[in-house]
Amino acid sequence: MENKKFPKMALFFLSFLYLIAFSGAVASNGIGISYGRLGNNLPSPALSIELLQNMSVSRVKLYDADHEILHLLSGKNIDVAITIANDEISAIAANQHLADQWVYEHVLAHYPNTRIRFVLVGHEVFSTIGTEQDMQIARDLLPAIRRIKNTIKAQGIHNIKVATPLAMDMMSITFPPSNGSFKPEIVDLMAPLLKYINATKSYLFVDVYPYFAWFENQAMNQTSINLDYALLRSVNVTYTDPQTGFMYTNLLDQMLDSVVYAMAKLGYNDVQLAISETGWPHAGESGASPENAAEYNNNLVRKMTAVPSVGTPARPGEVIPTFIFSLYDEDQKYGPATERHWGLLNPDGSPVYHVNITGKGASD
Repeated sequence: MENKKFPKMALFFLSFLYLIAFSGAVASNGIGISYGRLGNNLPSPALSIELLQNMSVSRVKLYDADHEILHLLSGKNIDVAITIANDEISAIAANQHLADQWVYEHVLAHYPNTRIRFVLVGHEVFSTIGTEQDMQIARDLLPAIRRIKNTIKAQGIHNIKVATPLAMDMMSITFPPSNGSFKPEIVDLMAPLLKYINATKSYLFVDVYPYFAWFENQAMNQTSINLDYALLRSVNVTYTDPQTGFMYTNLLDQMLDSVVYAMAKLGYNDVQLAISETGWPHAGESGASPENAAEYNNNLVRKMTAVPSVGTPARPGEVIPTFIFSLYDEDQKYGPATERHWGLLNPDGSPVYHVNITGKGASD
């Protein structure tokens, strides 16, 4: 798709309209944690829920809809996001009865005692569209979301949002943020998805990792991304978008706003954003250390729990629901060593490094 430039004044107006539209919205700015279980040495679900409570976590994201865990979360003061697997999407998209059955078994069996607030359909579906089967799942994503939402709505439930988490590889351009654009091959899928998300007042969930952007920049022997800038601790390092004049003090805001402008190019200026995954590895590759992981996550918490909300330069004051990845290291994940070293806690439940999840009492 052609990368059309927005006039500077129009971009400022876009931001102003968003601020007006959502200044009265009531939303929690507590931090959540992603609870993945691809490990053979992890604590029991019961202990894990106890640890989440001890950390004062306000939200937890599950990569499935495990009955034991959802039962253990019953009566707890924790909002829950549950996930429908990618390989279930096409069947649900084709059959309302299967959508009904999934909601009855995984939502109604636990709601409202378990505070399910998000049903996430799939995981990074647009990241793998190389085969016809992958592409079919991508095409079936929105119909599946619709069916799940229809079932939930038919039950008179209005406080559960249905969405899908997408990765930053959905973008073809992220720099400068005002040039943000989706990959041409997914634009025809993104436009109707954004329309539906907007109509149902849900969120576009994004897995956004400044670490990977910084690491890839270093791997190419470039130094255009400063480590402090990636760690959200920038003091003297800033970037000013030449089209908008917005000044950025960290890479996370830059990445998020590139999505904002990509959505605006498709005509969707006010779709709410949420962060389904972000974090920093504490071991494995260059830049991965407990010190850097603690720095990033504590700075992230301070930013996202600030009152009033900070938002981003293009979305000032926006509350962005955020999940840190992840509760534990997962030793059965594939890929580079960093894939297995994102955990906040060790297998015995002790912290890998200190993170103040509440943000309260944290110094700037």
